[in-house]
Amino acid sequence: MYWYCGQLIKSTTLTLDVDDPGLIYGATVFTTIRVYQSCLNHRLTNWYAHCFRLKSTLDIFDWKEPNWSDIHQGAEILSQNFPVIRITVFPDGREWITGRFLPENLAERQNHGIMVTLGNVRWNRSLPQHKTGNYLAPWLAKTNAQSLKAQEVILVDNQGKWLETATGNLWGWKDHCWWTPPLTEGILPGIERSLIIDHLQKNQIPVKQEPWTGNLVKDLEAIAYSNSVVEIVPIYMVQDCQERLEYNPRHSCFWEIKRLFLS
Repeated sequence: MYWYCGQLIKSTTLTLDVDDPGLIYGATVFTTIRVYQSCLNHRLTNWYAHCFRLKSTLDIFDWKEPNWSDIHQGAEILSQNFPVIRITVFPDGREWITGRFLPENLAERQNHGIMVTLGNVRWNRSLPQHKTGNYLAPWLAKTNAQSLKAQEVILVDNQGKWLETATGNLWGWKDHCWWTPPLTEGILPGIERSLIIDHLQKNQIPVKQEPWTGNLVKDLEAIAYSNSVVEIVPIYMVQDCQERLEYNPRHSCFWEIKRLFLS
């Protein structure tokens, strides 16, 4: 079932006009939310941050705002059945909300880490500072990574700097400090990224927002990626055609971030 234009629809199909911009061009904006304890007001759900990011993109694109009451109602209903909901808004203000479950192997990945590959520069996201429906490039990058038995892919720019994964923001640890690429590099301002930065700073753990050059990534002791669904997942290996970098997925640095999701 899903929510569309103010109605709960029990079906696996959605009907769109053949000339709908969302269908033809991927002209939609969306946000994916992990709803903690089936509660939109839960601190970790970050409901208002997700809505604010949607509204900010709609304002920048000069698209019609949706009926926010309908969005809240649909999210409330679906969150009683699914721990993850995806809110999509079309240029004319239509809302479409779907639900899904957490990845079955999420706990294993959080505990033991994953292997990732480096993507090709041609697979960078369109309008990377916004979550739009045109997600073809990172989808291709991640599909290619999965064909190589990796679970994720790191997107890079034309200088080879690491930007973000196909689905989240990057984190690295060295010199008793967390490092993450800055927004000025053209990456998504992740909701979870902001939450983690705020938590670390409140606990007096330094965070440096610096570009991830080749020299920096080789010096990192541990790395991970974050998003609103997986929280934070360590990366134990980064593989590309030239070399393999290994990191410690059980480094003690992860404890403080993980504590954020326990409190």
